[in-house]
Amino acid sequence: MTIRSVILGTGSALPARRVDNHELATRVDTSDEWIVERTGIRFRYIAGEGETTASLAADAARAALDTAGVTPDSIDLIVLATATPDQTFPATATIVQAKLGIPDCIAFDVAAVCSGFLYALTVADNMLRAGGAKRALVIGSETFSRILDWEDRTTCVLFGDGAGAVVLEAQSVTAADGPGILASRLHADGRHNGLLYVDGGPSTTGTVGKVRMKGQDVFRHAVVNLAGVLREVIKDAGITPDDIDWVVPHQANARILDATARKLGLPPEKIVVTVDRHANTSAASVPLALDLAVRDGRVQRGDLLVLEAMGGGFTWGACLLRY
Repeated sequence: MTIRSVILGTGSALPARRVDNHELATRVDTSDEWIVERTGIRFRYIAGEGETTASLAADAARAALDTAGVTPDSIDLIVLATATPDQTFPATATIVQAKLGIPDCIAFDVAAVCSGFLYALTVADNMLRAGGAKRALVIGSETFSRILDWEDRTTCVLFGDGAGAVVLEAQSVTAADGPGILASRLHADGRHNGLLYVDGGPSTTGTVGKVRMKGQDVFRHAVVNLAGVLREVIKDAGITPDDIDWVVPHQANARILDATARKLGLPPEKIVVTVDRHANTSAASVPLALDLAVRDGRVQRGDLLVLEAMGGGFTWGACLLRY
């Protein structure tokens, strides 16, 4: 018998406003054809008045709690991944805690940009298995539209807003093929800060800043790093790529997804793709894609999943789990 962190339910939330490539083409020098050819993106959702990282996170959390069939007061840990918090402090997780009506639990944010959900999931998994909590909400939520330079067509067309969440519970598992997280790996390499970053911050400029990126350099690193970390968790779990039912990747760029799958010899039909409808939602992209695949019936109980992501820092990671 072993203790594993098991996903009880998933949930997601998107802003009300959906923006297609044609609308963006009226604001910046771009076109639907240019965006689709280079990224695979057709739509993204943009937060409006009253929609924040915390409000989207709370909506996604409520959906996950409903799917799991548990109540907010049963949650004793909230780990929220975001690069776009509602405030510099306190943690957005505590705002979500209050919105859910939870009077007391552990609640904090994790900042690892697009890898944030993988970092948050791994932190929560370790806390659950160590006995620090019994049931957790792990959330990725972003309003990246508020840190975009809407005159920079190389970045503003890539990102969108949204949130995704899972309810995670520590369970005693007796069978080797039982549910739960089986292996996780996280990495970071701060030498590449200048390739993907925000040009502001409280202790440097006193401003929020805007996203800056050297896209071709990020692409090259992403393909190599993601293929490498996927191989690590596959080896850690003692399986082969053929054993994987679904890869749920960070939705940054369709070409990155294709290139990573080819490096691992994975068929494209095993890759969950949502970048066309959501764009890059940073820390929200993996849980958004997972929730969509669960709700449309692709992901079934007992399936073996690999979640993976890479983001600014650089940070990257992967998690292998049986759903």
